[in-house]
Amino acid sequence: MTSLFERFVDLYSPLRLRGLLMDGPIHIATTHVTTDKGTARMTPSRIVFHHAPNSRSGSTLMLLEELGAQYDMHVMDLTRGEQREPKFLKINPMGKVPAIEHLGGLVTERPAIFTYLADLHPEAGLAPGIGDPLRGPYLRWLSFYGSCFEPAVMDRFMKNAPAPVSTCPYGSFDMVLDQIEAQLAQGPWLFGERFTAADILWASSLDWTMKFGIVPRRDAFEAYVARLMVRPAIVRAAAQDAALARAQMLAAA
Repeated sequence: MTSLFERFVDLYSPLRLRGLLMDGPIHIATTHVTTDKGTARMTPSRIVFHHAPNSRSGSTLMLLEELGAQYDMHVMDLTRGEQREPKFLKINPMGKVPAIEHLGGLVTERPAIFTYLADLHPEAGLAPGIGDPLRGPYLRWLSFYGSCFEPAVMDRFMKNAPAPVSTCPYGSFDMVLDQIEAQLAQGPWLFGERFTAADILWASSLDWTMKFGIVPRRDAFEAYVARLMVRPAIVRAAAQDAALARAQMLAAA
């Protein structure tokens, strides 16, 4: 049986699809793009990025482009249930994207993926290093996403009765949003003028949750998302994702 969350993701995909599909050819910047219908040689030292277009793994694609990383992309089609096939479940038993493989190791969960990739590419300057006063706040906000924002969003979407603030792990839905808005008051990014990988995670997530009507459209959130979406690497990633989505749609026609 399809879970409510999976129906949420399935519903979200065509909404994004209508907004991102473009006419004409779009260049895919990665060296290797593979699907479950074909194979390509993967170089062990390169990042292998397991991705599905029109899903939240798109934020990882944005990060890879911002980092200027070299990676091989394994593309899956969620509408065909490829994320639940044994081949992928051997990689990620949760059957979820994104997932990355690098140097024989597996990384899942977006805060962990973002931490790993940004640290892997210090030359891009998207992660405050050890000893940087922003390192602690940066890790805090990556963790706050997974420990507070995601649970709050899913409880709201599934219409779960709110737990008492004193016992709820994230306090309350409004408390979470107020914390984000207060942090963005430092603007234009989470840490003032310093753009980091955390901004890609947060702005992209606020984008889709506002589009879905889960997170209310606050002015600070909309301005934050708009700033992210005009960055050249983000535009490039969106074009790649749209091209992949279009290819899957045409293949299914």
